[in-house]
Amino acid sequence: MRQKEANPSPDPRRQQLMEDIQKTKSALDQAYSNFENVVDPDLVDCSIYELKAVQMRYRFLLRQAELLEKAT
Repeated sequence: MRQKEANPSPDPRRQQLMEDIQKTKSALDQAYSNFENVVDPDLVDCSIYELKAVQMRYRFLLRQAELLEKAT
């Protein structure tokens, strides 16, 4: 009888998703920093749009990770 491997080969989809989450988290941190540091009204608007877009992507990726975990 064969035993299960202790460390099965990582799922490439999961690996890519985790990399995307990390990159998006860094982008989110940068977007928050930009928003906190701008003073020009046009740049404030731009920062708000950027922040919202990155937040939406981050939430999407987290939902995808959750779905992938449930599927395994």
